[in-house]
Amino acid sequence: MTISYADFEKIDIRVGTVIEALPFPEARKPAIRLRIDFGDEIGVKRSSAQLTAHYTPEGLVGRQVIAVVNFPAKQIGKTVSDCLVLGVPDPAGEPVLLIPDHLVSDGGRLF
Repeated sequence: MTISYADFEKIDIRVGTVIEALPFPEARKPAIRLRIDFGDEIGVKRSSAQLTAHYTPEGLVGRQVIAVVNFPAKQIGKTVSDCLVLGVPDPAGEPVLLIPDHLVSDGGRLF
């Protein structure tokens, strides 16, 4: 499916720093609950991410991640997710985070 550039511009993809990461044992699939700081314009958002194959909660705190920040909030078990952390599958299908390869300002928008 092809989309227009105008469609792409509707997706708000930003960089943020993980400020809290907690195990989420209640999730159907193993997951980690995240609180991510996207800077002054966006603020802090929450996400539930199935990252347990490659990441630990303590290893995620302080890391920058890339996420879609303009999806509506979604109830996932007993938590609410209001952003989608982006990743790509490894050969086994497990998510690997998309991350900037240099430190950038939180809230920076993908262009």
